[in-house]
Amino acid sequence: MNTYDLTGQVAVVTGGAQGIGFAVAKLLHASGAHVCLWDRDGDLAATAAAHLGGRAEGHGLDVTDAQATQTLADATMAAQGRIDVLVNSAGIAGSNGPLQDYPVAEFHSIVAVNLHGTFHTCRAVLPHMQTRAYGRIVNIASVAGKEGNPNAGAYSASKAAVIALTKSMGKENAGVDIAVNCVTPAAARTRIFDQMAQTHIDFMLSKIPRGRFLEVDEAAHMIAWLCTKENSFTTAGVFDLSGGRATY
Repeated sequence: MNTYDLTGQVAVVTGGAQGIGFAVAKLLHASGAHVCLWDRDGDLAATAAAHLGGRAEGHGLDVTDAQATQTLADATMAAQGRIDVLVNSAGIAGSNGPLQDYPVAEFHSIVAVNLHGTFHTCRAVLPHMQTRAYGRIVNIASVAGKEGNPNAGAYSASKAAVIALTKSMGKENAGVDIAVNCVTPAAARTRIFDQMAQTHIDFMLSKIPRGRFLEVDEAAHMIAWLCTKENSFTTAGVFDLSGGRATY
């Protein structure tokens, strides 16, 4: 496994207890970072942190709660003295169905986690990065945010918004060494599939020229590089992880 030099750095990974988030946390930890796993499932976050060993901690957090997110960010800063890296991987897919039939509450819930949650964590962590004039933020968007998947309007819209939010933040902070980028993965076979209809899973696979789903470790390596000091010029960027599906 290729690693990067993140010795002495502190990385926060939301949704870090499983899936792409845990794959990223594992690689950042192997690269020398102190890793903080923030996940709605606090017990699973603690178990995942214990699996990583020293320099890892797990915390329960609902990223839709702005005040709780701010409190945990401030506590992390007080305990560690720095936050160098933020990877926003917390997200939900929701069920599948046409827009006119989609439950209003579920639509709002998906946007609350995927978009508002990303806003809350960035808003809480950015000031700490700005104080030190250094930071790396990577938001997990989706190829659905570029193309719009049928019967997944809430998810597609929320991830399109994450792309736009990334571009805004990247430009706002371009005057200092704070890079804000996002990745747009095709589907990876994680527990998020449990929320989807099989017909939708089959549709997503049919759109990937590689003919397979993304592996979480493949995503982790691209994301980890975006978290390094070597990523010193690119910001407000969108990096493709779609297996050839995306055309822009």
